[in-house]
Amino acid sequence: MQKLNVPGPKAREVLARDRKHISPSYPRAYPFVMSHGKGCEVWDVDGNRYLDFAAGIAVANTGHSHPRVVKAIQEQAEKFLHISSDFYHPIWVDLAEKLSEVAPFSEDAAIFFSNSGTEAVEAAIKLARHHTGRTQFIGFLGAFHGRTMGSLAFTASKPVYRHGFFPLMNGVVHVPYPDEFRPVLASRPGEDYGETVVRYIEEQIFGRLIPAEDVAGILVEPIQGEGGYVVPPSGFFPALRDLCDRYGILLIDDEVQAGMGRTGKMWAIEHFGVEPDIVCSAKGIASGVPFGATLARKSVMTWPEGAHGNTYGGNPLACAASLATLELLQSELIENAARMGEYAMDALAEIQSRHQHIGDVRGKGLMIGVDLVTDRQTRQPNKKLRDRVEHLSFEHGLITLGCGASSIRLAPPLVVTREQLDEGLAIFEHALSLAEAE
Repeated sequence: MQKLNVPGPKAREVLARDRKHISPSYPRAYPFVMSHGKGCEVWDVDGNRYLDFAAGIAVANTGHSHPRVVKAIQEQAEKFLHISSDFYHPIWVDLAEKLSEVAPFSEDAAIFFSNSGTEAVEAAIKLARHHTGRTQFIGFLGAFHGRTMGSLAFTASKPVYRHGFFPLMNGVVHVPYPDEFRPVLASRPGEDYGETVVRYIEEQIFGRLIPAEDVAGILVEPIQGEGGYVVPPSGFFPALRDLCDRYGILLIDDEVQAGMGRTGKMWAIEHFGVEPDIVCSAKGIASGVPFGATLARKSVMTWPEGAHGNTYGGNPLACAASLATLELLQSELIENAARMGEYAMDALAEIQSRHQHIGDVRGKGLMIGVDLVTDRQTRQPNKKLRDRVEHLSFEHGLITLGCGASSIRLAPPLVVTREQLDEGLAIFEHALSLAEAE
């Protein structure tokens, strides 16, 4: 399998300029310098072709530069680029109606538009406090909800995100996420591990730390993204929904990475048969145009005029891109994500049988995590191997990203074909074999 000579001369020139002028705070996986993309394929500035199995961190769900999304943006750009949320325009009402139609609630949704996932989370935090009159929250270890100061108080996947920024917003207590592969709590005989975590919240957090009547909301990812593409057990969300109902707590569903068809359903929480109270969306919502949305039950979004706002939220270009994205998802791409995800999981199970360092393969749809371990018995994370596989994949023409302690995330655009999956997984296994042999 051919190894690319990367980074090439043009890429090295861009990297040198980047080091001189760009903030050093940006985390960079490896020296990929993109020139252009189409569908699941991307090219760097030196002409090297790659398969993209990261999709800009699950953003390019419709693929790179889908012609229908590009056309929608172009048509809107010819009309006007901005009007601000102080006024009205038809396309953001069109989008709000569409999002209300697909929202995972049994009642109408009210929508707040913003520019990113962290802003969608910030709006959810403020709304939960305002609506309930309460101040406290529960988050989960391993979570990533953003880097602005409110959402950062919930983010608990890497200490580097918090280092140098204390004190954070107060009122957030973290509990273990229900990771069946590496559980940290003891379950009772026959108890679903998701139910174990919820019992821990009720017995230990409510029983020892925070009165339940002071808790405004529980913020949770339906599948943890940055935390390792961890899929919770089936009993978790029903038990969590019941807990919230009994204590009048809002269930806030962060679908920023897992939503927009990524898991083979519009919203990942639909796999678990419960309805949240607030949903945070971004990333794949507009195919790469910066956009975020906070969806809430109409009965929950009760704050008055001026309580929250956003100058660029509901930008007409982003709304046009989002409407085109939603049409593509509903017409074909959610179905393709479910079908191709099933195919990929079967193929990865075969790869796992040939490689003892693959401890776990988990996911739904095209949100798949491959957890690399020192050995399967101890399930000890193997970060060194994971990082090497990530870089070797890049050197052989496959874009991937790590997550969690030692996982590779496989999250291609939802337009991916079986042939592209075969090619990408062959590169991944080749990179794994090379890394194991070193």
